[in-house]
Amino acid sequence: MLLDDLLPSLRNSLDLSVWLGLATAAAVAALSGLALCCALRIALARAERFTRRTSSPWDDLLVEVLSGTHRGLILLASLLIGAGFLDLDDRWHHRVSQLWFAALALQLALWGQRAISAGMRHYQTRQGEGLPVSASATLLSWALRTVLWTVVVLAVLSNLGVNITAFIASLGVGGIAVALAAQNILADLFASLAIAVDKPFEVGDSIAVGGVSGTVEQVGLKTTRIRSLNGEQIVMANTDLLRQTVSNYKRLQRRRVQFGFGITCETAPGQVEAVPALVRRIIEAQPQLSFGRAHFKAFGESSLDFEVVYHVDDPSYELYMDMQQLINLALMRALAEQGIGFAYPTRTLLLSRGAAQRSPSAEAAGPITPAALRSASSPSR
Repeated sequence: MLLDDLLPSLRNSLDLSVWLGLATAAAVAALSGLALCCALRIALARAERFTRRTSSPWDDLLVEVLSGTHRGLILLASLLIGAGFLDLDDRWHHRVSQLWFAALALQLALWGQRAISAGMRHYQTRQGEGLPVSASATLLSWALRTVLWTVVVLAVLSNLGVNITAFIASLGVGGIAVALAAQNILADLFASLAIAVDKPFEVGDSIAVGGVSGTVEQVGLKTTRIRSLNGEQIVMANTDLLRQTVSNYKRLQRRRVQFGFGITCETAPGQVEAVPALVRRIIEAQPQLSFGRAHFKAFGESSLDFEVVYHVDDPSYELYMDMQQLINLALMRALAEQGIGFAYPTRTLLLSRGAAQRSPSAEAAGPITPAALRSASSPSR
């Protein structure tokens, strides 16, 4: 009789302790969830206020990452906190620790994905609001997301006790096979990534590479499209493009110009000496130009050669051509006023009268007539 009376009371006490434990765990889980949500909201509000007072992109990145916190994972974390107050055996404690790892790994993956998206938007802002994101940048974003989620999934599976060694080995063998089969395509893909990261040029830049000059219209996964100066579109493989020297004229800040001209050999030494100063006055009269040097360079075959160097403070090609035309016209007028003529190729033929003998080649050619003499001494270009 005594045992029959004790068993129901013991059973009731055990049921009561279990229910009290469950109620305690539920209360702790609810309070933990509320506390996590409030902490996240306060952190976001303070970060947004700090962002309004600064212009650094890092605080914007922090706000973007924090806003990627998943509410479902917060709920799971609060439940796991409450489960820690239950009297569980070692097997269930191990399961709870695995769930903690999976929840934290997934949340880190979501934060990393938000960080990649924010980086893409920052890249778009630097490129310009009206320009589309290049295919190389899109490929880079996709590759980073793929690597991020692959690492997270493999880490979670390894934590759950799954043997991922064979899977990683198969991925390596498959990657090698794909790389050997499509090595030319992959070379262009990596060249596209190099263009996106190193930025030797961007969409809209005026470049010259090899014998091609034009404006970059699109940087694709395999090719780059350039609109040439003649109007046609030129398609170049990214690998071939990076193997050559690229001249980016858009990033030109100050244009250096070098040109030469020649005057006649009959010019007096005093007039020759005055030419560099005359050229300097012409160039310094223009506010957009900076004089470099002007020198009597050398004796040519039929001219006295000069070399001039000046700088154009504005990189515009049209302005450079306007200034060069102005200098050429002013130089023509100034030299004409000084009585100095521009040289052109000439040939002088000297004949010796009363020569005792004539060469066999001259005899074969026949007698020299006045018409032939005038033709031999006429200027040629």
